Amino acid sequence: MAEPIRVVRVDRELECPVIDAHFRALGADLRLLPDGVARADLITAMRDADLLLMCYTPIDRPVIEAAGRLKGIVKYGVGIDAIDIEAAKQRRIPVVNVPEYAEETVAEGAFAMMIALAKKLLPIDRTMRAQGWVWPNADWRARDIAGKTLGLVGAGRIGRSMARMAGAGFGARVIGYDPYVPADVMRRHGIEPCHALHELMARSDFVSIHCVLNAETRGLIGAAEIGAMRPHGILINVSRGALIDEAALVAALLERRIAGAALDVFTAEPLALQGHPLSRLFGLDNVILTPHLAFFTHEAMERLEREVLDRCAELLAGGPVLVKSHDPRLRGQVHGVRFQD
Repeated sequence: MAEPIRVVRVDRELECPVIDAHFRALGADLRLLPDGVARADLITAMRDADLLLMCYTPIDRPVIEAAGRLKGIVKYGVGIDAIDIEAAKQRRIPVVNVPEYAEETVAEGAFAMMIALAKKLLPIDRTMRAQGWVWPNADWRARDIAGKTLGLVGAGRIGRSMARMAGAGFGARVIGYDPYVPADVMRRHGIEPCHALHELMARSDFVSIHCVLNAETRGLIGAAEIGAMRPHGILINVSRGALIDEAALVAALLERRIAGAALDVFTAEPLALQGHPLSRLFGLDNVILTPHLAFFTHEAMERLEREVLDRCAELLAGGPVLVKSHDPRLRGQVHGVRFQD
């Protein structure tokens, strides 16, 4: 009798009922592990796993080297910074992500947070609930988006969607900084290129971050960049927390050197009301905090689960698995992969 397929899915807190039901219907040995699983327990689970599905949990070299029969690693999401790609390449284990399922979704999430901060919706709502009414005094004076400047740090798919919403949709001026996107491509998408990040930060009324996290971009938005922002400037991050020097951002917000921030991602997740480096932000009316959910809609999750199962089927059949991402870390693979142009 053939052994069952063994599938490990970490980060079970992100519910994926279609994926789980599919493998159970196949008779697979599906092991669901929590966020924050101990490395020793993950290594034990990986020893005879055929597939690893992950979202946030670090997959480092010891985990990969413990996996004696692993056919592939599937990131059910976009960012691959938590995976030791080099270790996987050395073991000829393909790594694949799902880069296209939530481009519009995440841009909508970033735009919603920008509107909420510009219009002071959260503090007005909280005060209404506490007092029943507010009068139009200076505390509640909001800002228009039309005629303002939105600066995009990163002009990939999500950044371009954000540019369309802000420019064509709301009449904002859109500028962008992205050394890897040609100026003519940016202009075609309604984005005026900026050649220096510091320039973009200084010119923008709103700054929205849409780039990948890697060794080059870690800490990209540091104290100097935050210091260059206008006093009424608002910073939005739906990409990765470690792109920002969070201590510098907290200081700027507490000292009211910038007008506000909307954060969906954090270097250390999950947050906590106390004892976390960002806990002080919970008390600020000019900050929106959401728990890494900008991607989480019915439609995006349907797309994600379908594509994850397509990639899993390719891996279980012996590959090659389709890599749609243009991230050079994934494009550098040579074993068991094929690339979408």
